[in-house]
Amino acid sequence: MESRYEYRVLLACDIAASAGRGEAALQEIRGVLEAACRGAFQAAGLDWNRCLRQDTGDGFQVVALPGIRKQLLLNAVLPELAALVRAHNRTAADGVRLRLRVALHAGEVRLAPDGGVSGAPFEVLARLLNAAPVREALRDAPEGVPVAAILSQHFGEEAVGHGDDGPDADAFVPVEVREKKYVGHAWVHYPGCPIAPRAAAGLREPVREPGLEPGPPAESQSTEMEPPPAASAVQKNRAGGHGQIYAVQSGTLHINGQGGR
Repeated sequence: MESRYEYRVLLACDIAASAGRGEAALQEIRGVLEAACRGAFQAAGLDWNRCLRQDTGDGFQVVALPGIRKQLLLNAVLPELAALVRAHNRTAADGVRLRLRVALHAGEVRLAPDGGVSGAPFEVLARLLNAAPVREALRDAPEGVPVAAILSQHFGEEAVGHGDDGPDADAFVPVEVREKKYVGHAWVHYPGCPIAPRAAAGLREPVREPGLEPGPPAESQSTEMEPPPAASAVQKNRAGGHGQIYAVQSGTLHINGQGGR
């Protein structure tokens, strides 16, 4: 069997300031994050158990099933994720509250016969997740806004403003990403929040010089993806205190068990 390429939607999430909380607090917030991700996927009608994913310690890497529309992740998963995290934070002690960065991208990934998944889209996703604009947006988020998302230019062009059920286009702020050797355009957004991150310090309008193209991705790294645990259903768009998050990093993802769409 030979390797094949498939177009997939990718998500990455990372807990801000997870280090230094102590082992007990770290394990608790990891559990909260996983439960929020699972609930957000299921609320959107997506099978969390079939998605390819990697636990990165303070976040997740997720490869969505084939054929999943970008709008479903943007308009259903992310708002529910934010609501779930917000609900947790209302009653949680300071040491176990969550604030999340989320990156969304999509592209052709390489599926190897041994279950490995790799390709340049993972590298772009990693640069987005670590980029200064999304870090600054989260740092300067209004009280009660626990998630800042960054969308690649490709993802945003195909997902923002397509349909009546999503946030208005002016809820997304264009930025320039310069991370390691990568240069590209993206959008930052507060899921489930009507306020755009326009006032966040350091957010930059994308450069508009003719001919500017994203720079080459940096070197790939390897990760292992494990099948996710079972999850209970959550009604779609019932965000009453529930929330959601997502994440992905650069690298090669190895899938144990059923992978796919």
